[in-house]
Amino acid sequence: MNDKTTISEQAAAHDTVEAAIRGQLAKAFGGIRGVIEAAVPTAAFTVMWVVTAQLQLSLIVSASAAVLLLVVRLVQRSTPQYVLNSLIGIGIGWFFATRTGEAKDVYLPGILYNAGYSVVMLISIVTRWPVVGFLIGSVTGDPTAWRNDPAVVKLCTKLTWMLMIPCVVRVAVQAPVYLIGGNDAVAELGLLKIVMGWPLQIAALGAMVWLLTRGRTPVQPAS
Repeated sequence: MNDKTTISEQAAAHDTVEAAIRGQLAKAFGGIRGVIEAAVPTAAFTVMWVVTAQLQLSLIVSASAAVLLLVVRLVQRSTPQYVLNSLIGIGIGWFFATRTGEAKDVYLPGILYNAGYSVVMLISIVTRWPVVGFLIGSVTGDPTAWRNDPAVVKLCTKLTWMLMIPCVVRVAVQAPVYLIGGNDAVAELGLLKIVMGWPLQIAALGAMVWLLTRGRTPVQPAS
């Protein structure tokens, strides 16, 4: 399918809200390959730090692993989105760590990101503008029409809770380790980031897909 598929064509491809959201979620996650590409740079940094205790060398190895994955994507002419996301995360972590000289600060941006994301999603739920609702808007061509249907708002609220829970769990577990363990906890932080990254997100996705298989809310394309 052409990447420039029109909104109307996207809407026509889904006859229910649940199917539309499943389709958008599938695009947001990179599959097994996306999981691996997200984990490799973190694993490379963690292993190098444990072996050498050299911050710059560990950062270089981590970034090199991400660049290698990016080159493979480009050679294969497949989407580099997931590798680029990982590379951007490495760059931000590099900035934090080199500013302070603390290896643990490589993981600080991820903790802050999850905390911020949790707050945004909670606000969207409280104000009855759950972020998952905008996935429907991207399909129907009207970003806000979904709010006119209380059933859809309720569904999107449940899904947004499911999307938020992994972020809250990561912060609740990783933040104390970061604050208390210091550089002695770099290996633990690396392991936690891998274990609580895509695996936890996939578990949440599985719960969301299970919920989405239970209903058939008609999609109403924008006029």
